[in-house]
Amino acid sequence: MKIVLQNLTKAFPSRNKKSNEEVIAVNNFNFEIPDGKLIGLLGPSGCGKSTTLYMISGLQKPTSGRIFFGDDDVTELSTENRGIGLVFQNYALYPHMTVKQNIMFPLQNLKGEDKLTKEQMLERAYQAAKLVQIEQLLDRKPSELSGGQQQRVAIARALVKMPRVLLLDEPLSNLDARLRLQTREEIRRIQQETKITTVFVTHDQEEAMSISDMIVVMKAGIVQQIGKPQDVYDDPANLFVAKFLGTPPINVFDGQVKDGKLYIGSDEVLEFSGVADQAVTVGIRPEGFVLSENGALKCKPVNVEVMGRDVSVVATHDASQNPFVRSIIDADNKVDTGSEYVRYNIKPHKIFIFNKETEERIYFEVK
Repeated sequence: MKIVLQNLTKAFPSRNKKSNEEVIAVNNFNFEIPDGKLIGLLGPSGCGKSTTLYMISGLQKPTSGRIFFGDDDVTELSTENRGIGLVFQNYALYPHMTVKQNIMFPLQNLKGEDKLTKEQMLERAYQAAKLVQIEQLLDRKPSELSGGQQQRVAIARALVKMPRVLLLDEPLSNLDARLRLQTREEIRRIQQETKITTVFVTHDQEEAMSISDMIVVMKAGIVQQIGKPQDVYDDPANLFVAKFLGTPPINVFDGQVKDGKLYIGSDEVLEFSGVADQAVTVGIRPEGFVLSENGALKCKPVNVEVMGRDVSVVATHDASQNPFVRSIIDADNKVDTGSEYVRYNIKPHKIFIFNKETEERIYFEVK
């Protein structure tokens, strides 16, 4: 099921009684979600991603704009008539019911032509439980399940209706690290098996990038960038996107463009064309550093963190906007933390420059 969001806007009344100024949670959102894809809505708390999800579900009505499921305008349609499955972060399971009864519950409210016999409901519940691999837990109560198992029950309950669209609102935030990894892999597997168009809301960029076909990065209700996860990581539209994606985060420096050369402090790190002389903000991905005795960028080493096949070199630089500069290099490289400097050359495709005021990306051609 293709979903089209057309000039979608949501405004809330101001909480300040002295001000009549509205709070714009989502501002003129335009996007076409392809049929059968998993889309990650990504951004910090308060960016409007959950509000967007609730408008798609029908739980909140847009202030303006339209929502289409395929060719059908569902903007005014009630939640129960949209054919959606919705999973919240707190599971919302009925504690007095068994897993089987929780999964079957949405089917008991079907009426008319959609009404099912008890045998049909039991079969649907079993198939949904099997899909999320909890068919052996059908007779347990929620209190007898782990957090990951409870989340699977919530997903099965959303899938049992055979929805046209699956909506997931921070579904992994209550799980520990190991369970988060396992459950997100399960969500991806289920989505690929069912081919249900899925919208996944999260503030965790690693989570979104690992399972999404496309990500939508939002800030303050405004879409910053849309694209395939790797494409957005490799080609950020602005400083916000560059800083939001990546673990460890991108290194940010104050820089200067002069006579076709990029300077970080007094270090000349790159020669390029197409950029006027100006003060800029420079971003370098941690994997963009190449250790070299005669490297262009000089940093003062602080520590080396061993990560197995790689090491993370922690250093400082006077032009860095972050307390430390982090580079990820191969563990075969030896770094003497007692030396005055550690020197790097920079991979041109891992360095980005941004306008100092607007923070928009400035594109260049390497000579």
